[in-house]
Amino acid sequence: MKKNRKEYRNHPTETRVQNHRYKKRHIWAWVTGTVALVAVVATAAYFASVYFKAKNAVDKTYDPHTAVKTTGEFNGKKRFAVLLMGTDTGALNRTEKRGRTDTMILAVVNPAKKHYTLFSIPRDTMAQMVGSEETFRTEKINAAYEIGGARMAMDSVSELINVPIKYYAVVNMGGIMKMIRYVGGINIRPTLSFEYGGYVFEKGKLTHMGGAGALAYSRMRYDDPKGDYGRQERQRQVIVTLIKKAVSISSLANLDSILTSVSSNVRTNLPFSALQQIAMNYRNCANSSSSDYLHGYNAEIKDAAYQIQPTSELQRISDLVRSELGLEKEVVQNNETFQNEQNEANGFSFKSGKTQHYHIYDYTGEGDN
Repeated sequence: MKKNRKEYRNHPTETRVQNHRYKKRHIWAWVTGTVALVAVVATAAYFASVYFKAKNAVDKTYDPHTAVKTTGEFNGKKRFAVLLMGTDTGALNRTEKRGRTDTMILAVVNPAKKHYTLFSIPRDTMAQMVGSEETFRTEKINAAYEIGGARMAMDSVSELINVPIKYYAVVNMGGIMKMIRYVGGINIRPTLSFEYGGYVFEKGKLTHMGGAGALAYSRMRYDDPKGDYGRQERQRQVIVTLIKKAVSISSLANLDSILTSVSSNVRTNLPFSALQQIAMNYRNCANSSSSDYLHGYNAEIKDAAYQIQPTSELQRISDLVRSELGLEKEVVQNNETFQNEQNEANGFSFKSGKTQHYHIYDYTGEGDN
């Protein structure tokens, strides 16, 4: 032992080297640990920042007047439907007058199939305004939002096709344009060739569209051989492509801009907590979709052009939507089926290729209003 202690005292250089190595390892461990801690804190701060920015932005879109209970509704297993509406009015400021909806699409999410379906309701569809101060009132379906807000729009569509609708989102078309811009544009193959608003679209050619281009593509109506049905098809195409792009990781870089555009251009009765759950639990539904729409007939009601939905078509869409929602099918019996029955009894034919006059009868069938 004495010899070893003597030898230890006779080698101070070796001791200093060992101490230096120990201190060096200790310093690097401390530096590594500090860097890791900073990274964790920075990451946590980033996601906290994103969370609060998202919450603040989404809270501005929330409509408490049509709020419904959402506890357990969006657990990733339950199916749900949201009425999507598009308007062409301003930025949806709280003091701004509501306009008619140019677009009405019922989106049904089915997690069992990892799939969602978009059902378009033509803007000129004849429908009863459910909740109107008048005892009985029929208008074009796109008037419901202007007359009675989101509640009347949801209730009128719900009554039209006999399906429960609790949730809605209305977006200004300018907001759609901004969202497309902030996700870096979208790539679409046009369904037909046309020029509109200074933009040229070639059928089948993969085309990159910015916000203004996509808006022009989805707006054109009168030069489409399918009329409003063709426009609905293009609108669904834009929405589906935007959804796929919006859920991609590359879009997170522009999250602040996207949220800013959303907050001033969207209104919904889905609270932030519900939107969080949808984003987390239904993300796998975003990549698979299908679409359909109500096929109506052109007719005139007091010299105004309408789309009249035959009873068989209302039943077909009702059956499809209820099936996607996991509900049993029911026979559609409402104002529209009553009006169809009365009109057909008085000579109206859904097989005619001509534009016919369609009368609105009161519920006793004693004459038209």
